Amino acid sequence: MFSRGYRGTTAKPSLLGFGCMRLPRVSEESQEIDFEKAERLIDEAYAAGVNYYDTAYVYHDGKSEGFLKRALAKYPRESYFLADKMPSWHLKMPGDVERIFEEQLKRCGVDYFDFYLCHSITAKSLETFEKFDVFTYLEHQKEKDRIRRLGFSFHDTPEVLEKVLSLRDWDFAQIQLNYIDWLAQDAKGQYTLLQNAGIPVVVMEPVRGGALATLCPEAAACFKQAEPDKSLASWALRFAGSLPGVMTVLSGMNTLEQVRENTALFTAFTPLSDEEQKTIEKAAELYKAHLTIPCTGCRYCMDCPSGVEIPKMFALYNDYTLSQREGVYLKAYEALPETQRAASCVQCGRCAERCPQHIQIPEKMQEIKACIEKLQAD
Repeated sequence: MFSRGYRGTTAKPSLLGFGCMRLPRVSEESQEIDFEKAERLIDEAYAAGVNYYDTAYVYHDGKSEGFLKRALAKYPRESYFLADKMPSWHLKMPGDVERIFEEQLKRCGVDYFDFYLCHSITAKSLETFEKFDVFTYLEHQKEKDRIRRLGFSFHDTPEVLEKVLSLRDWDFAQIQLNYIDWLAQDAKGQYTLLQNAGIPVVVMEPVRGGALATLCPEAAACFKQAEPDKSLASWALRFAGSLPGVMTVLSGMNTLEQVRENTALFTAFTPLSDEEQKTIEKAAELYKAHLTIPCTGCRYCMDCPSGVEIPKMFALYNDYTLSQREGVYLKAYEALPETQRAASCVQCGRCAERCPQHIQIPEKMQEIKACIEKLQAD
C-alpha cells in the first residue's frame, strides 16, 4: 500500500484511509451497523495494507467507535493508526470534554489515539472550542502520550482557516477536497494554506459522499472516453491522492467491491498525468452544469425535530435533477412517510446551523416542496 509517510518520521500512514461514517447497515432506515459485513471490509482492507482508520463520537449514532474496537482487536495496536474526534456540538457544560475523551478511549478499547481531531471547525464552532478550553485539554492529553498527533477537521473559508492555523502548531488537518469542491468551496485555497504551513493533509469526501461515482451522462462520458475501464470513483480518488502533501485520502467503503477496487488503486498508485488532469477539469465543468444541492450525506443535520429525512430529500432531488425521471422521483418521494417529506419542514433552521456544507436547508426544503407540487400538478 502506497504511503508518503508522516513528516519524515518512521510513521507510515497508508495513502488510502478507511472512513467509518458510512459502514454497512442492517437496514436503510437504521444507523445500526451490520457488524459481520463491516468487519469483513476492515479485514479485507487491513490485509491489503490499509492502516489508517477514521471514526468519530457521533458516527452511526455513536456505534462506529465500538465497532472499530471489535474489528481491530485482533491486530497488533502498533500496526494501525486510529483517528477520532471531539465534537463541539456535544459540549454543553464544564467536564464534557474530559467525559467524552475518556468515553472515546473506552469505546475504542485503546490507551491512545494516533491522530485526534477537533471535529468540524467553523467560525461558530471555534467559539465553543475556545469557550471550553478544548485545545488546552487536548494538549495535556498529548503530553501524556494519549494523543500522538493533534489536528482538526475543517468546514469553512480560507480566512477562518488562517485564524485556526494561528492558534497553535497543528500536526495535521482534515479538509473536504475533491475536484468539484476544489473551486466550489475553495478547497484549493484551504489546501494551499496548509501546504504553505507544512501541515500534512487528510482528505475527506474525495468522492463527495458518493456523488462523483454517479455523474450526469455528459461528465461520465467524458471519463469513459478517456479511460473506458476506469471507474468514475477512481478518478476522484486519484485527484485527491495526487496532490503533494496529502497524507491520507479517506474513503467510506461499504462493499467488498469498493474495498478491492480502492486498495488495488492505492497499492499501485500513480498520480494524474497532465492529460488526465485536463479530463477531470472538463468533466467537472459538465457536472457543475447539472449540480444542485452539495449534500454529502454526513447527517450532521439530523435528527430533524419534525422528522424530515433531510439527506434522503436531497439525494432524491439530486438524482432527479441529473436523470430528469419525474415518475421515479415522485414514486420514491411519495413512498416515504409524510413526516419524512420536505413538506413537513417547519423552517426552524436548526439543521442549517449544523450543516458543514453551509446549505440553507429550510430554503432547499421549500424548493423541493415546490418541485414536488409542480410535478404532481402536471
